[in-house]
Amino acid sequence: MATLLDIFGFLSVVIRGAVLVTQSFMVGGIAFLLLVRGSTGELGPDWKVVELRARRFLLASAFAFALTELAFVTMQSAVLMGTADLGLADVLGADFALAGLALAAAALVCAWVVRTPLRGATGFALAALALVVLLAQAVTSHAMARLDDRTPLILADILHMAGAAVWIGGIPYFLLALAGTRAGTAWRQIGKRFSLMAMASVAVLLAGGLVMAITYVGSLDALYGTAYGVMVSTKAALLAGLLFLGGMNFLVVERLRRDPGTSILRLKRFAEVEVGIGLTVLFAAASLTSQPPSVDLTQDRASFAEVVDRFVPQWPLRLSSPDRTQLMAYQIEIARQEAARTKQPLPLAYTLGSGVLPQRDAADVAWSEYNHHWAGVAMLLIGLLALGERSGIAPWGRHWPLLFVGLAVFLLFRSDPEVWPLGDIGFFASFRDPEVAQHRVFVALIAGFGFFEWCVRTGRIRAPHAALVFPLITAVAGALLLTHQHALSNIKEQLLIEVTHAPLAVFGVTAGWARWLELRLDPPGNRVAGWIWPIAFVLVGVILLIYHET
Repeated sequence: MATLLDIFGFLSVVIRGAVLVTQSFMVGGIAFLLLVRGSTGELGPDWKVVELRARRFLLASAFAFALTELAFVTMQSAVLMGTADLGLADVLGADFALAGLALAAAALVCAWVVRTPLRGATGFALAALALVVLLAQAVTSHAMARLDDRTPLILADILHMAGAAVWIGGIPYFLLALAGTRAGTAWRQIGKRFSLMAMASVAVLLAGGLVMAITYVGSLDALYGTAYGVMVSTKAALLAGLLFLGGMNFLVVERLRRDPGTSILRLKRFAEVEVGIGLTVLFAAASLTSQPPSVDLTQDRASFAEVVDRFVPQWPLRLSSPDRTQLMAYQIEIARQEAARTKQPLPLAYTLGSGVLPQRDAADVAWSEYNHHWAGVAMLLIGLLALGERSGIAPWGRHWPLLFVGLAVFLLFRSDPEVWPLGDIGFFASFRDPEVAQHRVFVALIAGFGFFEWCVRTGRIRAPHAALVFPLITAVAGALLLTHQHALSNIKEQLLIEVTHAPLAVFGVTAGWARWLELRLDPPGNRVAGWIWPIAFVLVGVILLIYHET
């Protein structure tokens, strides 16, 4: 139970993100089935293939939604029972548990309904289930906690979730439908209908999101001066990328309308990236639920000058490190040991996983800046070597993935000096702290995909889709960085750290999906994408090099 309490903050965001993803796939699948059901005559025999593929994916999505929702309710219930001295009956009677159980039940009913082909009133039943899901989710949103304007906020939340689910959640079904049809006329019909549905969904999503942003953020200074506002800004940046991809796909659909023989390769590849970035947006939305709205945090906000200062380079770079024994946590531990020896009162100390931040002094700041600056050097070199390989100037630059392995080893030793391998806290015990656990996950991802990509680029691994591992893990790492929080509070100093990490996540996601397009697109689109992802790595390196905490 103690371990669960310690990592609850991180896991709750990750599981909540999984809930939103599976929910979107379920609601989006229902919307897509209802959309194409009206075009059975125009699709001809392809309709049966489209429906079968959509029903299978919807069945899997509904089951996954039920499981993730039950996992979320179970974790929330366990934490409440362990901290508030409540019984199981008391916890299961709470609004969040009732809503979660209703969501899981609706998902299971949906899975049962789509086992067989849609007939009669089946479509109305599925539409009703989608509405139940959206209403039940709204019950547990920020809107229900407001004392004023609760009804319009709940409506805005429902519209926002519905728009995201129908658009993002419907794209996988759109891709399955394109793969299940062979005629240009069928592609044109499916593309036309889905394009109209997507545009309507975007309008609904933006309308609901704008109402919530205005209400929950409240002012411009809250947009950059609070953790909630920073995450809203990040989400908006990712949404802008989605809208760009959607606009490019709309142009292809328009060409299909005029010429059924138009290639749909770019349409499918951009749709794949839309799904990936869309899932990242959903995880950003999950992170928002762990933060109080900006309007409720009127104290300790970061000023515009303080935020800008974090992006102004300070020279020279911090390329030399203090000794670990100079760090505050180490000094406090020495003081505790001395107090215990002399039977004096014990000083307060940092407890791993307690949720209380350790004290920091100049040595701690220097240690952190040293880590970031050397990581920036590594990322800058990676980006430049990748550009050298891409341009043909430095073919030997293909060995750049090995720098990721070196970076992973560096971070393993340096990211958390109080735990193994430098500190006194053991390897397994270190996972009790959610921030340390996230660092360990990132280190494993960095080392794994660095070595794997090196094997791919040097011909040691020749599997047909092996090259796709690198962009996928890069994009996943960027998405996970959005769930990475140094503190679940609005402490100004921690916020100013998060401000610099948000663009790292955006550039990471950009690099991953740009590399995906380079591998999956035909010329000239793949050539453009091939320049974008190394530049994104260079920008990550630059941000890390200018990182400072003073």
